[in-house]
Amino acid sequence: MGVFAHWPNRITALRFAGAMVLFVVLAVYGECDPEEVRGALCMAFWLFIVTALTDFVDGYLARRDNYVTAFGRIADPFTDKVLILGTMIFLCVIPWTRELLPAWMVVIILAREFLVTGIRGYVESVGGEFPADGFGKIKMVVQCFAVGGLLWLEAYDWPDAWFTFWHELARWLVYATLFATVGSGITYVMKTGKVLAKADR
Repeated sequence: MGVFAHWPNRITALRFAGAMVLFVVLAVYGECDPEEVRGALCMAFWLFIVTALTDFVDGYLARRDNYVTAFGRIADPFTDKVLILGTMIFLCVIPWTRELLPAWMVVIILAREFLVTGIRGYVESVGGEFPADGFGKIKMVVQCFAVGGLLWLEAYDWPDAWFTFWHELARWLVYATLFATVGSGITYVMKTGKVLAKADR
């Protein structure tokens, strides 16, 4: 079974497959009137929730069983980014969510991810360590809530009052995501100098 002999890596692979299925659902039904495809949107919402939550499961199992592999270190954050950023890209062009998640926000979020990935790769290439910090983990949680909230908004047929409430909450979650993403990117940039200085000693 190779790298898939243990459950943490199996779960990571299943999470990636779940993200691909979610993208297919959004690609097929995203342009439709939400009222006509509630079942598909409900499936998309729960598929996203399950796929996002299992990130904590594979991490817990890897730490519990002391089974941290090179595959897991690469594939787990890669799958996170594919799930979150891929879903955001769909949602910023789908008619019923693009007003809440404009494309310029997604561009900023993508830029932050590229920047931090580049910094991490360079720091580790010169012998430094660049683990995720608390702000980065908060960013991931807020992103999950924002994306989940946008899917939740149209997954069910809400009364007008409830729809207005969820709509405004989703808007605030999106801006919270932008703040957390930019803020965590700034903290990574600020600590890069210290990490590189330590690596040069």
